[in-house]
Amino acid sequence: MSGIEGKVVAITGAGSGIGEATALLLAERGARVVLGARRSERLAELVERIERAGGEAVQTRTDVTRRDDLHTLVALAAQRFGRLDVLVSNAGAGTISPLDDLRVDEWDQMVDVNVKGVLHGIGAALPVFRAQGTGHFVTIASTAAFRIAPTMAVYAGTKFAVRAICEGLRQEAGGSLRVTTVSPGAVGTEFAEASTNPQVRKQITEMRDRIAIPPAAIAQAIAFAIEQPASVDVNEIVVRPTAQN
Repeated sequence: MSGIEGKVVAITGAGSGIGEATALLLAERGARVVLGARRSERLAELVERIERAGGEAVQTRTDVTRRDDLHTLVALAAQRFGRLDVLVSNAGAGTISPLDDLRVDEWDQMVDVNVKGVLHGIGAALPVFRAQGTGHFVTIASTAAFRIAPTMAVYAGTKFAVRAICEGLRQEAGGSLRVTTVSPGAVGTEFAEASTNPQVRKQITEMRDRIAIPPAAIAQAIAFAIEQPASVDVNEIVVRPTAQN
């Protein structure tokens, strides 16, 4: 199956930012979307918005650190739409701070969400994709997976890990499954607010307000990868503001 219309796409972190923009764009293009995020009220509003525009959407509260939640998300796709064509692993944590801050709980959270959350999604969707003989993993990494900067050591480490996991998955996937990693630069989302270090939060907010691109730009990149013919696997996409180093 090529194109987007009719495909069943599950999206984690769908309550805001890139996940929300992706859900809206894909639903507009005819995908049936299965939305997961921790904030159920945001999901309910998004489903209503999609349905008002004539699209199809369902939602379930999803915490990617809980593997059962990912299995529930994947199962919901099968229950409501009979299959799952694409899993967009978008949920992420970016509690940026210098290592000297020793915010160990925040390091754990980034590992749990950014790395284990991706693995939980793979664990839930891979058997379904194998049984179908087709499927597409789209995972959101970061330009931090290519370039490490001060205060981003742990965050970048998780995103390097995501790229490594996805490349290993691609090599093991065989000729029927597709694997795409999308690495955004500065995007106009709530990312900056996650940092509990006031100075770092101020720096990230200022950069975002100065150069960030909208979440819809990343949604367009995701749509590009999904809409390719089944024989075309777009493996990596890096999307950053023109002004970003």
